Amino acid sequence: MSVVAVETFYGILAVVAMVAIAGVVLLRLGALVSGSARDRWGGLVRTVGPSAYGMAWFVAFLATAGSLYFSEVAGFEPCRLCWYQRIAMYPLVVVLAVAAARRERGGAFHAAALAAVGAAVSAYHVLLEWVPSLDTGACSATTPCTLIWFRALGFISLPTLALTAFALVLTLMAIRLAQADHKEDPADDVDGAATDMDVDPIRRPA
Repeated sequence: MSVVAVETFYGILAVVAMVAIAGVVLLRLGALVSGSARDRWGGLVRTVGPSAYGMAWFVAFLATAGSLYFSEVAGFEPCRLCWYQRIAMYPLVVVLAVAAARRERGGAFHAAALAAVGAAVSAYHVLLEWVPSLDTGACSATTPCTLIWFRALGFISLPTLALTAFALVLTLMAIRLAQADHKEDPADDVDGAATDMDVDPIRRPA
């Protein structure tokens, strides 16, 4: 597969992710004022929530794989801001894998924190691409942060891909937290029941 084909592939994925994020945000806002939207939001949370960790892990994995492809295969040298985004993205693969395995609510907070930091850096990087005059010279002259290696579909660049991935992870973690608030995972209920049985022995009739 050529580099251009990979760029287009990731660009299409980013567009799909943007549409999904926009749909979730609009549905959540609609749920605040509409009963029917509230029901649909509840259905989304019940459907996606239990799989949110796994879905977010797949997003982080694809983003990490794409990052390595563009630097190691395509030869796009990362700038300083790119490295900051990598520092936030790469650990997400591990954090989300552990969260998916342990199914703990706290994993969503850890993943969301990393994604929020990465999203902030990515948003600033995207802004620099469109408004180069905002550059403070923090990056090296040989690999400036304003350098645009490609724009898939006319507007999707490397930091745009990263920003979309971080935003999608944040969206999935918000759904996971909403699902946890609505009802604990069945596995958690089983664990809780087992604990209760261990602590509270069979009661004898008085």
